[in-house]
Amino acid sequence: MDLKTRNKVDVVFSMASMTDLIFLLLIFFMLTASFVTPSGLPVNLPTSKSSTIEVQKVSLTITRDLQFYVNDKRVARSGIEIALKPLLSNPAGVVVLHIDESVPTRELVYVAGIATSLNARVTIATKPK
Repeated sequence: MDLKTRNKVDVVFSMASMTDLIFLLLIFFMLTASFVTPSGLPVNLPTSKSSTIEVQKVSLTITRDLQFYVNDKRVARSGIEIALKPLLSNPAGVVVLHIDESVPTRELVYVAGIATSLNARVTIATKPK
């Protein structure tokens, strides 16, 4: 008596779902990598024990030789408020300060005071230890 099953199991592995998963992961990492945009200017940031990631809409950079940049465009020290005002039109504006560690504190206080007077939240960019 020959008892064989008529339904044979096909042992073939389909890669279609694996490639879909890889493409989804690739898209996810490409999108999340664009949220963290570091400043393109050469600034030696100070170190900090804790560092939080802030979505940066407006960045204000002060280089070692006291040059001021708003969103990578050079501005004069006296023109910082004029450059920031149109960028901070919404009330929940955030200004991320990229300040070289050798810059005097008075410059930090000066630009933070301008941003605060425009009702913006001020954060300082640091490197983690």
